Amino acid sequence: MGSTNTPDFAKGFAVEDLQNGGMIQGSVGGEDVVLARLSDEFFAVGAGCTHYHGPLAEGLIVGDELRCPLHHACFSLRTGMALCAPAFDAIPRWRVERVGERVFVREKLPALAQYPEADTKKPANSPSSVVIVGGGAAGLAAADMLRRKGYDGPVTMISADDSAPYDRPNVSKDYLQEPIADEWMNLRVPDFYRERRIDLVLNSRVRSLGLSQKQVQLEDGGTYPFGALLLATGAEVIKLPIPGARESDLFYVRTWSDARAIFKRVETVRQVVVVGASFIGLEVAASLRSRGLDVHVVAPENQPFERTLGAEVGGFFRALHESHGVIFHLGKTVARMDGNQVTLSDGTKLQADFIILGVGVRPSVTLAEQAGLKVDRGVVVNEYLETSAAGIFAAGDITRWPDPHSGQQIRVEHWVVAERQGQVAARNVLGYRERYDAIPFFWTQQFGVSLKYVGHAEQWDAIEIDGNLEAHDCAVRYKQDGKTMAVATIGRDVQSLELEAVMEAPLRKLPRATHG
Repeated sequence: MGSTNTPDFAKGFAVEDLQNGGMIQGSVGGEDVVLARLSDEFFAVGAGCTHYHGPLAEGLIVGDELRCPLHHACFSLRTGMALCAPAFDAIPRWRVERVGERVFVREKLPALAQYPEADTKKPANSPSSVVIVGGGAAGLAAADMLRRKGYDGPVTMISADDSAPYDRPNVSKDYLQEPIADEWMNLRVPDFYRERRIDLVLNSRVRSLGLSQKQVQLEDGGTYPFGALLLATGAEVIKLPIPGARESDLFYVRTWSDARAIFKRVETVRQVVVVGASFIGLEVAASLRSRGLDVHVVAPENQPFERTLGAEVGGFFRALHESHGVIFHLGKTVARMDGNQVTLSDGTKLQADFIILGVGVRPSVTLAEQAGLKVDRGVVVNEYLETSAAGIFAAGDITRWPDPHSGQQIRVEHWVVAERQGQVAARNVLGYRERYDAIPFFWTQQFGVSLKYVGHAEQWDAIEIDGNLEAHDCAVRYKQDGKTMAVATIGRDVQSLELEAVMEAPLRKLPRATHG
C-alpha cells in the first residue's frame, strides 16, 4: 500500500521539484510508485524490485535503466522489463502526462506479456533444440531467456538436484534461521516449466557428452539429442575426512537438501563446530548462532576473508561474530571427532553435536574434460561464453572467461554472475554474438550487516578504506598498480551501484550514472 508520507502523483507533481536524472517515491491509487525524470521525459514504475522487493527509489538511474540497491537487478524505465538478473519479472508502469509545469501519473498500463520480445525477428541460425546440463542459477536464467527471445524449439534442463531451481544463496542464510515456505525458495512456480515448455529433468546425472553425435547420455541410459548445448554444472563441495567422525556427524552446505537436513538437526542439538571461515562458513555460523546454538569456527587462516577481503575487513567480521558469541579457533584444523568431542590440531578439545564443513567448492568440470573441451581451473570460454567446441557454451561456476575490466581470465563463484552468464549464453546460443562484459557482483549478510562487492581482485597491492568499518559505513577499494579492481561497501548501497556503473562505462559506453 502507498505510504501516507509520500506525494500522491495522481494529484500532480511539480516539474521543478524533480531534477534531471532524479527520482522520487510516491503513490497512485494506494500503490507505491517511483516517478523518474530523464531530461523532458517522465516515467512512473513500480517501487519494488521483483527479486527481493528492494526499494528502487533508493537505487540508481544509469541511462534509461533503474537499478536496485539490494542485489543490483536492472530494469528499463521505458518498458519496465527486467534487463538482467537477479530479477526476471518486469515492474509495473503507469501513464504519465505533463500539464504545464506539473506531471500527473494516470492509469496503470497493461502488464507486459511474459515474454514481450517473443515476436521479434528470430536469428536465422537458431538451433533445432537446446539442452542445458545443470539446474541451478545459470541453467534457469538461460532457459528463461531462450523463451523470452522467442525461441520455440525444445528446451531441456537436466539437473542432478532433487528440487527445481531454487534460491541457493539462502541455503546458508535465511533458510537456516527460520522455517521458510517452499514458494519463497523456488525461483519459479512449478507451472512455469510446463507453461514455458521447459522439460525439467530432476534427479538425473549426465554420464557423457557426445559432441560429435550431438547427444547427451544419462547415467540411467537415457539420451537427449541437442542442436546446441549449454554446460551449467556449477560446483561441488570439497569434502574433508574427519577421523573418528560418523557420516551422521558431518554436514555440508550446498543444496536445499543440505539445508533441510541441517535445519532438522539443529532442532534437537545445542553445540556445533563450523569448519571454514569463508563466506559460506560464516553465514552458517551467523544463522545458527541467531538460533541460540553454541558455535565454534575452526579454520587454518589467521583471519576470516583475509585472502578475499584483506585482514582489516576480515578482522571486522571476526569481531562482529565474536560480539554475538561465536568463538573462533583460527590457525587450526580438526584432527578428529570422538562422539561429541572434537579435537583440534593443537590438542584443544571442543564439545559439538555435529560438524558443518564449509571449506569451499571446486568446479564440476569432469564432463567437459571427458568431452575434450579446454579446461584450465574451469571450462575455458571466449567473450561470448563459447567453449573450445563451436556451438557448445558454458555459464556459471564452471566458467573461466576473459574479463575485460581486469584484463584477466577469471572464474567467479557468485550467484548473480551465474544468472547473468546464463542469460548472455542463451542469447548467444541463438546467434546474437553478445559479449559477456558484466562487472562481477556478490553480497553477504551476517548478523544484519550486509556487504556488497563489485569487481574482481584476485590480488592487490593496496587497500584503501573510505569511512569506518565499525560504523557500518565504508567503501573498501582493492587496487593493483593504481587501478581499482574491486570495491566492497557496507552501508553504501548507492555508492556500490555508482562504482559498478563507473567500472562498466568504458565497456558499454553508458552515460554517467545519476541518482535521486
